[in-house]
Amino acid sequence: MHAEFPGANLTGANLAGAELGNALLRFTTLTGANLTGADLHQADFIGANLAGAQLTGANATGTNFEAAEIKNAVGLESVKGLDRTGSR
Repeated sequence: MHAEFPGANLTGANLAGAELGNALLRFTTLTGANLTGADLHQADFIGANLAGAQLTGANATGTNFEAAEIKNAVGLESVKGLDRTGSR
């Protein structure tokens, strides 16, 4: 079972340490959200907006960030398995 939030507005949400592996988060707004230490492995963030989101220590192994806005996210250098190919 996995979480599904396609198109949801999660602006400023506190998702620190959340288990979001395999989650469907296409076109979700996560502007300024706290995803510190979250498990995001194999999640689908296609077209999501993570501008200003805190991603320090998150696990993004196999996560799809195609056309996602992540360039202004905080802590990208510490995200495990981050592949920025196709992200903005």
